[in-house]
Amino acid sequence: MTLEGTQLIGQRAVTANGQAIHAINPATGETLSPGYPAGSKAEVEQACELAWAAFETYRETGLEARARFLETIADEIEAIGDTLIERGVAESGLPQARLQGERGRTCGQLRLFASVVRDGEWLDVRIDPALPEREPMPRVDLRQRHIALG
Repeated sequence: MTLEGTQLIGQRAVTANGQAIHAINPATGETLSPGYPAGSKAEVEQACELAWAAFETYRETGLEARARFLETIADEIEAIGDTLIERGVAESGLPQARLQGERGRTCGQLRLFASVVRDGEWLDVRIDPALPEREPMPRVDLRQRHIALG
Protein backbone atom coordinates (compact mmCIF):
# COMPACT_ATOMS: atom_id res chain seq x y z
CA MET A 1 0.00 0.00 0.00
CA THR A 2 1.63 3.20 -1.18
CA LEU A 3 0.09 6.46 -0.04
CA GLU A 4 0.47 9.17 -2.66
CA GLY A 5 -1.52 12.13 -1.36
CA THR A 6 -3.90 12.06 -4.29
CA GLN A 7 -7.66 11.98 -4.64
CA LEU A 8 -9.41 9.30 -6.64
CA ILE A 9 -11.86 10.98 -9.00
CA GLY A 10 -13.40 8.89 -11.76
CA GLN A 11 -10.81 6.10 -11.63
CA ARG A 12 -7.86 8.46 -11.89
CA ALA A 13 -5.48 9.85 -9.30
CA VAL A 14 -5.78 13.63 -9.06
CA THR A 15 -3.26 15.82 -7.28
CA ALA A 16 -5.20 18.80 -5.99
CA ASN A 17 -3.72 22.26 -5.38
CA GLY A 18 -5.37 23.21 -2.09
CA GLN A 19 -3.78 23.35 1.34
CA ALA A 20 -2.59 19.90 2.37
CA ILE A 21 -4.12 18.09 5.31
CA HIS A 22 -1.76 15.80 7.22
CA ALA A 23 -2.54 13.05 9.67
CA ILE A 24 -0.88 13.42 13.07
CA ASN A 25 0.31 10.46 15.10
CA PRO A 26 -1.47 11.05 18.43
CA ALA A 27 1.11 9.01 20.34
CA THR A 28 4.14 11.00 19.13
CA GLY A 29 2.75 14.24 17.67
CA GLU A 30 4.60 13.43 14.43
CA THR A 31 3.10 14.82 11.20
CA LEU A 32 2.58 11.92 8.84
CA SER A 33 3.23 12.00 5.12
CA PRO A 34 1.93 12.33 2.58
CA GLY A 35 -0.31 15.34 2.89
CA TYR A 36 -3.64 15.38 1.06
CA PRO A 37 -4.27 18.71 -0.68
CA ALA A 38 -7.83 19.99 -0.56
CA GLY A 39 -9.76 19.75 -3.80
CA SER A 40 -11.14 22.71 -5.68
CA LYS A 41 -14.83 23.40 -6.12
CA ALA A 42 -14.56 22.04 -9.68
CA GLU A 43 -12.97 18.79 -8.44
CA VAL A 44 -15.67 18.33 -5.82
CA GLU A 45 -18.38 18.97 -8.42
CA GLN A 46 -16.76 16.49 -10.81
CA ALA A 47 -16.55 13.85 -8.07
CA CYS A 48 -20.23 14.40 -7.22
CA GLU A 49 -21.29 14.16 -10.88
CA LEU A 50 -19.33 10.93 -11.33
CA ALA A 51 -20.77 9.50 -8.11
CA TRP A 52 -24.29 10.24 -9.31
CA ALA A 53 -23.57 8.61 -12.69
CA ALA A 54 -22.11 5.57 -10.90
CA PHE A 55 -25.25 5.32 -8.77
CA GLU A 56 -27.46 5.34 -11.84
CA THR A 57 -25.40 2.51 -13.35
CA TYR A 58 -24.99 0.54 -10.12
CA ARG A 59 -28.70 0.54 -9.27
CA GLU A 60 -29.32 -1.44 -12.48
CA THR A 61 -26.92 -4.24 -11.51
CA GLY A 62 -28.20 -7.60 -10.35
CA LEU A 63 -28.07 -8.88 -6.79
CA GLU A 64 -25.23 -11.31 -7.50
CA ALA A 65 -23.04 -8.53 -8.95
CA ARG A 66 -23.72 -6.35 -5.91
CA ALA A 67 -22.89 -9.18 -3.53
CA ARG A 68 -19.64 -9.91 -5.37
CA PHE A 69 -18.79 -6.20 -5.23
CA LEU A 70 -19.08 -6.20 -1.42
CA GLU A 71 -17.06 -9.41 -1.14
CA THR A 72 -14.37 -7.94 -3.39
CA ILE A 73 -14.10 -4.90 -1.13
CA ALA A 74 -13.54 -7.20 1.85
CA ASP A 75 -10.97 -9.24 -0.08
CA GLU A 76 -9.09 -6.09 -1.12
CA ILE A 77 -9.03 -4.73 2.45
CA GLU A 78 -7.55 -8.01 3.64
CA ALA A 79 -5.07 -8.09 0.74
CA ILE A 80 -3.49 -4.82 1.93
CA GLY A 81 -2.29 -6.81 4.92
CA ASP A 82 -0.41 -5.43 7.90
CA THR A 83 0.52 -2.22 6.09
CA LEU A 84 -3.06 -1.02 6.62
CA ILE A 85 -2.91 -1.91 10.31
CA GLU A 86 0.46 -0.15 10.76
CA ARG A 87 -0.85 3.04 9.16
CA GLY A 88 -4.03 2.84 11.25
CA VAL A 89 -1.95 2.54 14.43
CA ALA A 90 0.11 5.58 13.38
CA GLU A 91 -2.96 7.69 12.56
CA SER A 92 -5.20 6.68 15.46
CA GLY A 93 -2.96 5.68 18.33
CA LEU A 94 -5.09 2.57 18.78
CA PRO A 95 -3.32 -0.71 19.55
CA GLN A 96 -2.55 -3.13 16.73
CA ALA A 97 -4.85 -5.83 18.13
CA ARG A 98 -7.80 -3.41 18.19
CA LEU A 99 -7.29 -2.46 14.55
CA GLN A 100 -6.91 -6.10 13.51
CA GLY A 101 -10.25 -6.74 15.21
CA GLU A 102 -11.83 -3.74 13.47
CA ARG A 103 -10.56 -4.96 10.09
CA GLY A 104 -11.99 -8.42 10.77
CA ARG A 105 -15.33 -6.96 11.88
CA THR A 106 -15.53 -4.70 8.84
CA CYS A 107 -14.74 -7.51 6.40
CA GLY A 108 -17.17 -9.82 8.21
CA GLN A 109 -19.93 -7.20 7.94
CA LEU A 110 -19.24 -6.67 4.24
CA ARG A 111 -19.58 -10.41 3.67
CA LEU A 112 -22.74 -10.52 5.79
CA PHE A 113 -24.21 -7.65 3.77
CA ALA A 114 -23.27 -9.56 0.60
CA SER A 115 -25.30 -12.56 1.79
CA VAL A 116 -28.26 -10.28 2.63
CA VAL A 117 -28.05 -8.68 -0.82
CA ARG A 118 -27.80 -12.08 -2.51
CA ASP A 119 -30.89 -13.29 -0.58
CA GLY A 120 -32.93 -10.33 -1.87
CA GLU A 121 -35.45 -10.38 0.99
CA TRP A 122 -34.72 -6.70 1.68
CA LEU A 123 -36.41 -5.85 -1.64
CA ASP A 124 -39.72 -6.89 -0.08
CA VAL A 125 -40.97 -8.12 -3.46
CA ARG A 126 -44.73 -8.60 -3.60
CA ILE A 127 -46.64 -10.00 -6.55
CA ASP A 128 -50.41 -10.05 -6.65
CA PRO A 129 -51.45 -11.89 -9.80
CA ALA A 130 -54.15 -10.56 -12.05
CA LEU A 131 -57.74 -11.62 -11.29
CA PRO A 132 -59.52 -11.23 -14.61
CA GLU A 133 -62.73 -12.83 -13.30
CA ARG A 134 -62.94 -10.67 -10.18
CA GLU A 135 -66.28 -8.91 -9.67
CA PRO A 136 -67.34 -6.20 -9.97
CA MET A 137 -64.12 -5.38 -11.88
CA PRO A 138 -61.06 -7.41 -12.88
CA ARG A 139 -57.78 -6.71 -11.10
CA VAL A 140 -54.56 -6.21 -13.02
CA ASP A 141 -51.27 -7.83 -12.05
CA LEU A 142 -49.78 -5.77 -9.18
CA ARG A 143 -46.05 -5.80 -8.37
CA GLN A 144 -44.10 -3.97 -5.71
CA ARG A 145 -40.47 -3.84 -4.59
CA HIS A 146 -38.17 -1.51 -2.70
CA ILE A 147 -35.89 0.57 -4.91
CA ALA A 148 -32.98 2.56 -3.45
CA LEU A 149 -33.20 6.31 -3.78
CA GLY A 150 -29.61 7.09 -2.85
